[in-house]
Amino acid sequence: MKKITLFSDGSALGNPGPGGFGTILKFGENEKIIVGSEEHTTNNRMELLGVIEGLRALKEPCHVDIISDSSYVIKGINEWLKAWIQRDFAKVKNPDLWRLYIEVSTGHKVNGIWVRGHNGHVENERCDKLARDEAEKIKELIKRG
Repeated sequence: MKKITLFSDGSALGNPGPGGFGTILKFGENEKIIVGSEEHTTNNRMELLGVIEGLRALKEPCHVDIISDSSYVIKGINEWLKAWIQRDFAKVKNPDLWRLYIEVSTGHKVNGIWVRGHNGHVENERCDKLARDEAEKIKELIKRG
């Protein structure tokens, strides 16, 4: 099983508001950047969507270390998800995305690792910039109408 590192960050301007995510997949020396945005979203949705899109890009089962500054995403993956599933996501925010996360993570061995944001972690800083840039782009498109 290949070992992949997935770095991801999300951003929402206004929270909710225009948002974006930036994800970097690393396998050895190889790197793939994935970005996306939505017109009206929250920071947590973008954080989770970045992880989902990163996992969706994998072509075979992998051991994946997900590195994020989102305690919501990391605790969701490592601690809360089993209980959420047992109660069918009752009173859970973003159940649509968590169900999608389950779908795209099936077959992978996933380990969530939290890092402090804005603390000099190179890939986290890059993902933060990618996410903010995507949010700014969609904000400009909305402004232009």
